[in-house]
Amino acid sequence: MEKTSICVIGSGNWATAIAKIVAENASILADVEDRVNMFVYEEKFEGKRLSELINTLHVNEKYAPQLKLPENVVAVTDLVETAKYADIIIFVMPHPLIPDFCRTLLGKIKPDALAISVTKGFTPAEGAGFQLVSHTITKYLKVPCAVLMGANLATELTLDNYCEATLGCRDAKHAKLFKDILQSQNFRVTVVDDADCVEVCGFLKHLLSFGAGLLDGFDCNVNTKSACIRFGFLEMIRFIDVFYPGSKLSTFFESCGLADLITVCSASRNRRIAAAFVKTERRYEELELQLLGGEKLIGPVAASAVSVMLKQKGLEDKFPLFTTIHKICQYTVKPEEILNCIRKIPDIIYHPTHVFPL
Repeated sequence: MEKTSICVIGSGNWATAIAKIVAENASILADVEDRVNMFVYEEKFEGKRLSELINTLHVNEKYAPQLKLPENVVAVTDLVETAKYADIIIFVMPHPLIPDFCRTLLGKIKPDALAISVTKGFTPAEGAGFQLVSHTITKYLKVPCAVLMGANLATELTLDNYCEATLGCRDAKHAKLFKDILQSQNFRVTVVDDADCVEVCGFLKHLLSFGAGLLDGFDCNVNTKSACIRFGFLEMIRFIDVFYPGSKLSTFFESCGLADLITVCSASRNRRIAAAFVKTERRYEELELQLLGGEKLIGPVAASAVSVMLKQKGLEDKFPLFTTIHKICQYTVKPEEILNCIRKIPDIIYHPTHVFPL
């Protein structure tokens, strides 16, 4: 019987952490191929090729220097070579690259391959609008795509601290294999079939963590930040109800929902940069360049995409927190406007399937 082959597309800190877990599981699962290819965009780090450092030292010196990789993780610099024999392709990369990477892989992977997206974000759809990354992967590659999101900061995962994630898997027959290759002793994976909700939660949290970081920059009290998280959570529910109807309320209480929102609003790059943005009064793009070592914030990108979608439906006033954070990211209002927004947000009532302002 042919063994299942797995590859990881990406080599940032998150991709490296995922590759480690998958490779460790591959080495002990009898029906999984031991070797795990990891696509690495070739670049120099301290005068040496990154792929060479990974394959000789088994450490991703640039993006995850604290993490020792198993020797069965193999860095490959050719995208097609990385994925052409894979039965499961795990995408862990910046969302703007997804369409081009999929075009490159089209017709060059196994026709019965499966995909898992750990990539957060929307990609441009035909005409005006956006589509989910998992939908983009399926559209281009003609393969089913599950999603993995949750309360699991990459830094904590690489340190082998306990973390959780939600796997949104539309086809139950793939769920056990996906869980077997992704879960570890300190990385708990729960499977649900509400994949769109899982994925959108994983994107919207970044917008709200930027907002929470603004409040930290103002040294706000805990109650103010808690109110921001609560209002943001309600806007998440309402946004998904409008744009992805049929999602389950229970999914918001999985790791991908409330737990992940609390996590990123407490400790994340978006929160840290937003706080520095307020305290230093420098543009967040400058701070991003200085402090993130080449990686990009998702918060402002998420705010921009969400703003476009709300404008198309004339719903900006129904999402005051999302809209205010976007305006702050666009420098059209001052950061302190988030405080005024929180004070003025209408009371909220619940309906079994909807969230309404009073």
